[in-house]
Amino acid sequence: MATLPNPLPHLTTDPTGGTLGLALPAGRLIDTTDEGPWHEPLLWHADAPSAPGDWAAHHDAYRAAGLVPVVIEVGGGQGGPQDWELMPGDTSYPGDHDAEEVLTEFWEEYAAEEDVWPGLSPATTNTEAGQTDADELAAQLADSLLAPGSSLKEPRLALVPARRSADVPAAIGWSGPANYESDTARLCAVLRSWEDRFGIRVLALTFNQLTLSVAAPPTTLTEAEAVAAEHFAFCPDNITQGPHNTLHAYAEHELLNTRTWTFWWD
Repeated sequence: MATLPNPLPHLTTDPTGGTLGLALPAGRLIDTTDEGPWHEPLLWHADAPSAPGDWAAHHDAYRAAGLVPVVIEVGGGQGGPQDWELMPGDTSYPGDHDAEEVLTEFWEEYAAEEDVWPGLSPATTNTEAGQTDADELAAQLADSLLAPGSSLKEPRLALVPARRSADVPAAIGWSGPANYESDTARLCAVLRSWEDRFGIRVLALTFNQLTLSVAAPPTTLTEAEAVAAEHFAFCPDNITQGPHNTLHAYAEHELLNTRTWTFWWD
């Protein structure tokens, strides 16, 4: 796969992004990694909180410029992305991995020996209209996260050069799951599959937490239990260290008709 052109270097001499068709507020470019400065910026983020509707109003312009929006945490105990020990040098390309192979491998490593991998859950959306709905939902939920009093201490709108929302963690070399999987692109292969089947978008990132918007969540307990198996393989900590520590309970309380999925790795 050819390398995706990175438009972010344009912002060093054109901070508002006018040459890219953008009108950005004051912000900063992040190139800090675990091994020192990267050869090009990995992301841009706004210095100040965004106004309601900013994500939706500028989404098409962001995408035309080759950038994907995401909410990031710049405060809290682990600081902002310059403090996250990003590892782009250790990250491959999501398209080089198969989602079911990745999940099967994790399931066989972490599930009980007698539990057989059930396979991928059937899709609940793959239409163009469904993808439009997914973008609209992500914009609505982003407004909630960016608003004062949200679950994030200092949320900021960020832009990442990526082909699709599912690739955002890999594009910046996000190291949140490093104790579980050091190549984030393998997890992004799963996110791509969820993007196609459930209309997910990568909504927010903190040091070690990933939040997704979900346009087409499971609507029956049977569907939810099938998805729960995928969540267990993707992030066992969600279940083994959460309040609902069986697949059935997790499916019922965390997945059924739920519009956000959150993952945290210890």
